[in-house]
Amino acid sequence: MGALVGPKLVAAHVEKSPLLSRAWEALTTDREIQSLLRMANINAVERLLYNDHGPVHAAIVSGSALEIFDILYRHGLRPSSIIHRITRSLDCAKLIVLMGAYLHDIGNSIHRKHHELVGAMMAAPILDRLLPAIVEGEDCDPYMIRSEIQHAIYATAMDVEALTLEASVVKVADATDMAEGRARLPYAKGKEDIHALSALSIKKVIIEENRDSRRPLRIKVYMEDMAGMFQIERVLLPKIKTSIIGEYIIVEPVLLGVNARRLKPIFPGNC
Repeated sequence: MGALVGPKLVAAHVEKSPLLSRAWEALTTDREIQSLLRMANINAVERLLYNDHGPVHAAIVSGSALEIFDILYRHGLRPSSIIHRITRSLDCAKLIVLMGAYLHDIGNSIHRKHHELVGAMMAAPILDRLLPAIVEGEDCDPYMIRSEIQHAIYATAMDVEALTLEASVVKVADATDMAEGRARLPYAKGKEDIHALSALSIKKVIIEENRDSRRPLRIKVYMEDMAGMFQIERVLLPKIKTSIIGEYIIVEPVLLGVNARRLKPIFPGNC
């Protein structure tokens, strides 16, 4: 069946882990984080007339990233933080994913331009304040984990190469929040151009496990018309290509309506 990309997905992941539950509680109740996300939306939505970059988007990306991480891990991909001896804990690797995903857009609270780099820097004092209590008793060095989270935030930039599995799943997850006008390619509200038409044509995104393939992750994008391909080609594929997980992904566009059909699958690792 797969997992529907949406704000409810994250709950199914964090409730399985005391560590992730503590982190989620801290992220969603911290006054500074919530204020930054609200300011991100004021800049993006109210001032630039773009799409959502606030708390709902943060929750959607968090769930999508953890879903992608779990699928890849079940198929033998090891977290970079474990490979490079930053932690020996799988939950700590997931902590990097969760916190990187939730905080990745806080830089928009300052400005849209260079917001990934700005956000990574802004995250440092927040993480210094929150991480010691979150990882207490865990096999996690809060300062090394902080760097990994900052890398995940910075690497969401379209032209920045993600160097870790954790950052890669956050980067790809960011692009999956594109249903019902939630496109990651910003478009001006009320303006009828290819940006707006493509965003509004996408109805849902499903992340599912492809059990019988060397490409274990399938991202299915359901759209009402071919304009939705613009979002796939301009956002999802470039983000996959600047990750380290492209060879494990199939992107499958699905056309709905009277001309309903599955379109030719896209194999980003071969592009």
